[in-house]
Order: sequence, then C-alpha cells, then structure tokens
Amino acid sequence: MLKRHKPWQALRALMMMGLAGLSVTACSTDMPKAVAEARYRSNTSAFISLSDGVRLHVRDEGPRDGPVLILAHGSNASLHTWERWVEVLKANWRLISFDFPGHGLTGPSKSRRYDGASYVQVVDELAQYFGVSRFVLAGHSMGGGVAWRYALAHPEKLSGLILVDAAGYPRETKAIPLVFRIARAPILGEALSVCTTKGMIAANLKQVMVDDALVTPHMVQRYYDLLMREGNRQATLDRMRAKPNLPDAYQSIPTIKVPTLILWGEEDPWIPLSDARRFAREIKGAKFVSYPGIGHLPQEEMPKETALVVGNFLQHIEAVTSP
Repeated sequence: MLKRHKPWQALRALMMMGLAGLSVTACSTDMPKAVAEARYRSNTSAFISLSDGVRLHVRDEGPRDGPVLILAHGSNASLHTWERWVEVLKANWRLISFDFPGHGLTGPSKSRRYDGASYVQVVDELAQYFGVSRFVLAGHSMGGGVAWRYALAHPEKLSGLILVDAAGYPRETKAIPLVFRIARAPILGEALSVCTTKGMIAANLKQVMVDDALVTPHMVQRYYDLLMREGNRQATLDRMRAKPNLPDAYQSIPTIKVPTLILWGEEDPWIPLSDARRFAREIKGAKFVSYPGIGHLPQEEMPKETALVVGNFLQHIEAVTSP
C-alpha cells in the first residue's frame, strides 16, 4: 500500500535500530571480500585496475557494438540498483555499470579519496578502459552529482546525460538526511559504522521508498551485505566527512549543453522535487519527467516504466547523433 512517509517516523526507527546496534551481538565484523564476491558477483562481473590501485567491480552487458550507457549509482548503493534497467535495455544498448570505490564489491580505495573529482576520474578511466570515446552517462543521487560534474569536465565525451534524483545543489544542514549527519558526527559516526544492523538498513530504505512492500528481505540483505564488505563502512565515514572540492561547482550547471533527461520521484524525502525543477530550468532543453507516489529510488521503485523512458531518450539521441 502506498503511503506518504513522515520523515520523523523513519528517523525515529533508525535511531531505535542504532541504539539496538550498540549491543555486543549487533557489533559485527566486516564481511571478507571473498565472501561478498562469491555472493554478489555475476557471470558478467569483472574487475579492472585503475591508476590509483582501485580494483573496480564492473559489468559490461549488451551488444559490444551498440551505443553505450554508463550507469553511476548513488551513496551506499551498488551497480545492483540498475539491474532492472539493464534487463529492459540490454537488447539494443551496451550498458556498463560499476561499483564506486568504497561501495559494493569494489571496496575501499588505498588513497581514501571519495570526493567528486576522484569519482569523475573513475568514470573517465572506466570509459578509457573499455575504449569508449562517446557515451551517455546516467547517475542516481550521489552518482547524479558525479554525472553532471563529468558533463562539465568532459562535455566532448558525452552524447547524453541522465539525472535520477541527482545530488548537486547546496542544502541547509537541517535538510541533510539524519543518517548522513550522524555519520559526520564524532563518536556517533564511529558507533554507527561499527554497530550496523539489517534493521537500520531496512529503516533507511523504507524512508526513501514510498511503498514499504518494495523493501523486501532480499533487498535489505543485499544493501546490508555490500555495506559490510570489508572496508566499506570506514570508506563511508571517510566519504561523509570529506570536505567537498569545488563546492560551488553547481553554479556552472547552466553551462551544460549535453542533451539531458531528468527523472525524479515526487515524494523523494532526501532530495526535493524543487532541485529537479532547478536542474530542468538551468540545463537548457532538458526533458523532465517526475513520478507521483515515488520516492528516492525510481529505478528500483518503478524500473520498467523509467527504463522505457530512458530507452526513448536513448533512441532520440542515437537518431540525432548517428551518421
């Protein structure tokens, strides 16, 4: 049953789970990377080496000679968030998904750098590794913030840009999700990263998704296990506490000229619909589609419908850019 969440209810649940997590039994150790890989890699999974020594988990699916869509996930997610899109689109498009450093099966970076500029470099090295000189880049939430920054840094490499509930515009401290504020706080952040429970993960997911029925035990287990992959919890703390480089980069968003599609859940409690409208207003010619009754994860809440909109957008780009 669909319902409109009151943020304080989900946050109270998160705090209760956090208190429960302070028990000895809940303070669990990291999951060894071999165990995580055995559980979550697929027959299309591969690992590639980046310049800073990161072993990046990637999937390259669809026709190798097809037009390319690179998929950048959000904070504390993984390439698994795109699986339903890949199912719908891979017949005609080459889809490259990956786990950012500090996430999923990639795990932490030795440099402990998880800022926007580092993640833009990750996307660029990924494209270079696969020999892709021109592609469409889609990003969700944190990955959306990386995607528009990539469009500013390398506009000549993008034939299209897709922003899904994308981060980017500055927020007042009180508007930042509580779980992020806790992670940034001394002592509390360390406690939260050591004492992690599936109940906490479920509470977070139920906050950002409108329909609680979509928060299945399988989804909760996946998000939990990949956060528990050794090094990822410390990487999350490092990332949350890092000072943003180029904090005023959002002021350059109006200079983006790449064909852009903006997808947004109208009930997103973390990044407001007003940000979507601002992206659509500032990126000239952007196509904007919003979904009532949908929260922060449109690609997981209504994957088929959003994938079809993306497919139409990709077809339009292909028709315009093909000789």
